[in-house]
Amino acid sequence: MSSQIHPTAIVDPSAELGEDIHIGPYAIVHENTRIGSGSRIDAFSQIKPFTSLGADNHVFSYACLGEIPQDLKFQGEESWLEIGSRNRIREYCTLNRGTADGGGITRVGSNCLLMAYSHVAHDCRLGDNVIMANCATLAGHVHIGDHAIIGGLSAVHQFVRIGEMAFVGGKTGAAQDVPPYTLVAGERAKLEGLNLVGLRRHKLPKEEISALKKALRIIWHSSLTREEAREKIAASQEMAASKCVAQLLKFLQESTRGTVTPDPGKNDG
Repeated sequence: MSSQIHPTAIVDPSAELGEDIHIGPYAIVHENTRIGSGSRIDAFSQIKPFTSLGADNHVFSYACLGEIPQDLKFQGEESWLEIGSRNRIREYCTLNRGTADGGGITRVGSNCLLMAYSHVAHDCRLGDNVIMANCATLAGHVHIGDHAIIGGLSAVHQFVRIGEMAFVGGKTGAAQDVPPYTLVAGERAKLEGLNLVGLRRHKLPKEEISALKKALRIIWHSSLTREEAREKIAASQEMAASKCVAQLLKFLQESTRGTVTPDPGKNDG
């Protein structure tokens, strides 16, 4: 199928366009850009230099992709925004390029939904099937695992990691890592327990959910040190056999900012 580019759109001749591209009125596609086949760029949106989009993306009106980082250390070096395929990037979203300090790339996976006014700062890494609700904001160098959800009006501090299938509630400030499979909420994020709705939605086996519940109870609701908790989990045949528990422990071990913790005395989910 042939591409459709509105006469009022401005598309740099050097832009690499796939097949069946739709570019709406007054949209601007700059030099040093790549847009994969089947993608739609709606009216008044901008694709800035050093931005790459895969196939079948839909960029809604007034979104701005690939603007330079909001980082005073940025000195105009070449850096990129790389976006996978089949993403929906809604109105007024802003996604910035990377910086030299962060490897030079901001990367968004595939099948993500970034709702209106959400912001992805420099050097962030988003996995696949991530959802960012309206006005959710990521500072620089944030990493988000597959199938994670960031609630509306939430803010994630720089260098924080959000684990796979985690859920950050609306109007939450996350200044520490959010473990995979968990739910956090509150003005300053507190661990509420497992993201049970999300885990069941993704058809996680009951055995895995049970093992995760027990692991969370040992890690955060016992008097054991983190190393003692790890040893107790390893001694349990059920928890030691769980891939999700192993992923949880790996995430905790690799954390450099520390992780979100529960309110004292609160039971896990």
